[in-house]
Amino acid sequence: MRYLMTPDKTPSAWFNVAPHLPEPLSPPIHPGTGEPVGPDDLAPLFPMALIAQEMSADPWIDIPGEVLDILRLWRPTPLVRARRLEAALDTPARIYFKDESVSPAGSHKPNTAVAQAFYNKAEGIGRISTETGAGQWGSALAFACDQFGLECFVYMVAASYHQKPYRRVMMETWGGQVVPSPSDRTQAGKAVLARDPDTSGSLGIAISEAVEDAATHPDTHYSLGSVLNHVLLHQTVIGLEAKQQLEQAGEGLPDVVIGSCGGGSNLAGLALPFVPDCAGARGGSGPRLVAVEPSACPTLTEGRFEYDFGDEAGMTPKILMYTLGHEFIPPPIHAGGLRYHGDAPIICNLVKNGWMEAVAYPQGKVFEAAVQFARSQGPIPAPETAHAIRAAIDEALAAKEVGEERVILFNYSGHGLLDLGAYDSFLHGQLVDV
Repeated sequence: MRYLMTPDKTPSAWFNVAPHLPEPLSPPIHPGTGEPVGPDDLAPLFPMALIAQEMSADPWIDIPGEVLDILRLWRPTPLVRARRLEAALDTPARIYFKDESVSPAGSHKPNTAVAQAFYNKAEGIGRISTETGAGQWGSALAFACDQFGLECFVYMVAASYHQKPYRRVMMETWGGQVVPSPSDRTQAGKAVLARDPDTSGSLGIAISEAVEDAATHPDTHYSLGSVLNHVLLHQTVIGLEAKQQLEQAGEGLPDVVIGSCGGGSNLAGLALPFVPDCAGARGGSGPRLVAVEPSACPTLTEGRFEYDFGDEAGMTPKILMYTLGHEFIPPPIHAGGLRYHGDAPIICNLVKNGWMEAVAYPQGKVFEAAVQFARSQGPIPAPETAHAIRAAIDEALAAKEVGEERVILFNYSGHGLLDLGAYDSFLHGQLVDV
């Protein structure tokens, strides 16, 4: 069963969670001076409008009309009741998912890519550099840059560049340029290749390359697809729509809200609008918020809570987050979008204060859930999305065990139609748990 809304119901303002957090966010620290970062420090990389959003305490921030016009090409996205999955699990739980796979890029990423491209264009920037893991972010930004006539240059983590060639084709179809990272185009990339010519790369390395690219080209800004406050802000259209659609479905607040988590953007997009009513904020009476990560890159479940660089080379400001260390290079699992050593400070703030839970799964269990979902509901999920599905299934089975009618909401953050190589490995017993 699908719950739909007309394009005029697309949210016209983003929800800013900053005023609702259990404690204020700590400021980023300048890598050179050791002092808190100010707007002027960020101006070489980002347009001033995004810097203002990064630091804003306003509860709502209006979405520009030009951004809304593009978002309405696919928004609002459907909310789907997973009745066939419920039947397969024989659970009393009611499972809903927000289907972000209907965007042009096939994931949630265009929600912020369009906004970032718009603000860069408005400031007169002609070129954007970025990194991408599995390719969802790179393809989303290539699409968004094409909409506003900007050049897009993407450093794609080498493991995913070779595992997922059709993501590269998507980016190039929208006019983007793509190279595997680490590359010989930057000093950061050359340094990594000198140490390990056969490295599979990491998001931290790709970020270093993209930041260096922006810093050495006067016509170029840097764009990030997760982690930063303004990125999470733009994704809140997901949760805002989901709240309206749950009312359409005759539901109140869900019992649990689930999202896969690498840097934190799709999880935040669904979960942050529920923060004021969550179990942590209301002493246990509201929805539980659950972050799901790979056990191969267990940032929230095993990382240290401390200031760390967002990139491998130490070029970015230090941010307070759960981290595995900025030099950590995760194994080349298929969920390339979740291979990041840190997490968004907003997500880390919620986890540290007990307002959000975190769980980690090996990729074998994740693909078991993905196949079960595909064989009951039909769609084939991205490996990243499958982490949320694994947790949703476990929640539904737990409800079955105690005989409770729980309402479970998760973010179907993207489809897996360009990830069939991973499914081929799983279905033929060649997928290795790491």
